[in-house]
Formats: sequence, C-alpha cells, structure tokens
Amino acid sequence: MAAGGQPLRPVARELPAPGPDDAVVRVAGCGVCHTDLGFLHDGVRTRHALPLILGHEISGYVEDAGKNVAHLVGRAVVVPAVLPCGECALCRSGWSTICKSQVMPGNDRDGGFATRAMLPGRFLCPVPGADASPDAPLGRARGLTLRHLAVVADAVSTAYQAVRRSGAGPGCLAVVVGLGGVGTFAAQLAADAGAAVVGLDVDPRRLEAAAGLKVGLALDPRSCSPKELRGRITEFGRAAGASETGRVIFECSGTVSGQQTAWSLLGYGATLMVVGYTMDETALRLSNLMAFDARALGNWGCAPELYPPLVEKVLAGSLDVVSHTKLAPLSSIADVLEGVRARREDRRIVLVPGEEGA
Repeated sequence: MAAGGQPLRPVARELPAPGPDDAVVRVAGCGVCHTDLGFLHDGVRTRHALPLILGHEISGYVEDAGKNVAHLVGRAVVVPAVLPCGECALCRSGWSTICKSQVMPGNDRDGGFATRAMLPGRFLCPVPGADASPDAPLGRARGLTLRHLAVVADAVSTAYQAVRRSGAGPGCLAVVVGLGGVGTFAAQLAADAGAAVVGLDVDPRRLEAAAGLKVGLALDPRSCSPKELRGRITEFGRAAGASETGRVIFECSGTVSGQQTAWSLLGYGATLMVVGYTMDETALRLSNLMAFDARALGNWGCAPELYPPLVEKVLAGSLDVVSHTKLAPLSSIADVLEGVRARREDRRIVLVPGEEGA
C-alpha cells in the first residue's frame, strides 16, 4: 500500500537478518479483513508510515529466527494479529491486547500479503501435528489445512475472546449482529459455549447459511419493526429455555445500522460486545445502560495465551473453519479486495502466495 485510495502494487524486497527476538515466517495463507479495506479506502491510518505491506491474518512456517526464539525454526505457526511485548505493566496485569508496544502485522510493520514476513517471535502459536506441506490435512476437521488456519489469527480468535469475555454460556441468549467474517465464528463459539443463538444479517446468503453456524433463529432486521424484532428474539429465547435477563449481544457488522440494531436489543442485565469497527459515528442514548443495569464492552484482538486452546478446538473439529473460508492466489488480490468491498464474497478469503487457490 503506497497511499490511501490507490491500488496495491507488487514489490520485491530483501528481508534483513532477524534480530534476536524476530522470526521470519514463510506465509502459507493470509486472510483478508475489512480492516485492510479500512486502511485502503476508509481513511483509517496505519501506525507505520506508508508504504506498507498489509495483512494481519497469517499462518505459515518459521524459516529463520533470532537466538531468543530459535526453537521455532521449522515449526508451523499461527501469528496472533496483536503481538504484545509481554513485559510491560499492561501485559503483566492482563491487558496485553492494549500493550503500548504491541505489533500488529500490516499496521505496525509489514504484514502477510507477501511470501514472507518478519515478526516478533515470542507469541507465535505452534500448530501441533502440522508437517512441511501447507496443503496437508490437519486434525480431525475434514479439509482443514494450515492455510485455512490463517483465519484463526484474527476472525476466529477475536470472536473467541469476545465470547469468553461476555460470559455467554448455558441458559444464555446470544444475539450476533452481522454474520460475516467474525460473526460467523462468534455464532459458532457462542453456541459451543451452550448459548441459544440468534443471528441477524441483511445478506440472504448469510441467513441461509446460518443453520450451519448453530444459529437457532436467523433474521433480516429490516424485515420487521424494531419492536417486532425484539419480540421475535424474546419469543425464541423463551422457547429455547434461555433466561429473559442477561442476554449477550455481539455487534460484529462494523456498520452504523448494525450498531443501532444491537443497541436497540439491550435488556435487563444485558452485555453488549462491540467487536466490529467503523469510522462512522452514531447517536445513542447511553442512559439505556443505566436503566437496564447493562454493560457495553469493546474487544480488540485476542490475548496470545488463548491461541493454543483455540487452535486445539479447531483441530478437533468442534469449530467449522473450512466451510467459511475460501482460498485464492495472492496474485488475485486486487479482484479479491474489490469483491470483499462490494460484499460479493460470502466467505472469508485467504490469499495464498504462489498458488492457484481452491
């Protein structure tokens, strides 16, 4: 990326020798996120000066590493989208996702829309059972490969942390607003935690696929009035045996309309998890939090210590990644980004360097 609003351009660069804490990752796959489009088209600023290689959903192999992380050489890894320092007061007190020295690939330094990326090695997550081929089958999930695990770096892990923070579990009603990249996995993970799940989206393709996400009720919020929407969701929750208080709402659309819908669904003791992002502003009556004794929480990325159990969950097949992922060659990046921007894609795209995709 050379400048906002301009197409990405191919470049060839030589990587320097890694520092003592750096690892050189040969990219197996890099997922495309709406954050990348935010940098390109929506005026969201990268923290590193341009030009910059974008891409923060990375899986691959450690080819070279500095002395402090040399044990990773040869290992298949998932790269957390937010890499903290691990040493500061924030990291030591459980706030590693807002570490002031954090490194986000494709934001703080060159990312994964490339054949290789050099990144801090401390919190790279090894993938058990992976061999030297990125196309080899992994775990017990049908069709799963290391390339598909790129989406675990952000779309899956961000949803995982949001669900854990929300407290969603048995007897809870969870509403996922936006069944796109992150919402797809938030719905599955909330259901896996034992919640009864409602999914809201304006895309009929996503609503049709919602049953495969363990969504019990899928609705287009535009199909009825706000009052009717709340009524249908409440009725579903009662039929599912969910508590009428303490519902959890995951705003994953990253749109003003989605945020307004999510806010309108607050109820007594509710938790609103703000997971999607938009630069647009909206007006909300904050007193609703007081009146309902509710809470609103943001969620930025995922703490590194949550990646190993999440990778194990994906390898065990309890979370469907393959059906909601599509591989495409890195050379097609211009068309892919345009398709994602135009909302023509109904799956998370993973760009594959030097391959034909599938």
